[in-house]
Amino acid sequence: MGAFIFIVMLALILAFIVINAYNSLVTLRNRYKNAYKQIDVQLQRRYDLIPNLVETAKGYMKHERETLEAVIAARNAAVSANGRASRDPGDPQAMQQLGAAEAALTGALGRLMVLSEAYPDLKADQTMTRVMEELSSTENRVAFARQAFNDAVTLYNTKREVFPSNLIAGSFNFNPADLLEDVAPEVKNAPRVSF
Repeated sequence: MGAFIFIVMLALILAFIVINAYNSLVTLRNRYKNAYKQIDVQLQRRYDLIPNLVETAKGYMKHERETLEAVIAARNAAVSANGRASRDPGDPQAMQQLGAAEAALTGALGRLMVLSEAYPDLKADQTMTRVMEELSSTENRVAFARQAFNDAVTLYNTKREVFPSNLIAGSFNFNPADLLEDVAPEVKNAPRVSF
């Protein structure tokens, strides 16, 4: 009888450990997915501002059509990559594609800013100034949201690697998640805006 009670108690303890580890992994996975949604909100705000920026610049930069089209193309590619990453922020390939698309968008915006320096009327335009301020503010929000996402991913990855959670993670397909910052270091820096 004592051996039976011991076996039942041991089984209950093991079940408790497995359930606790599983629930912790689910909680942390949901936390990093939610953290990505915060990035998604800020990126969408950024993507919504860019057409306003291009439309304002278009009136002044008639001879810079190629640059303006490059910004819009980079924006559209980033929107598409963000959509894939938003569906599964744990997918390393989606995060790498987002990082590359964001780097291309940041580069295109940087080229637009350099060219805008040659247009004093554009620099003085109130709409352009307001959109640039909003864009700069949004870049800061993206950076904060990215840091929160990376923190959540780090907690999740740590939990899935420590014993005994690593046994549960492997058994229930809790795959590692990638940090956003590691895939696109160029995205860390907001474009410099000077008017």
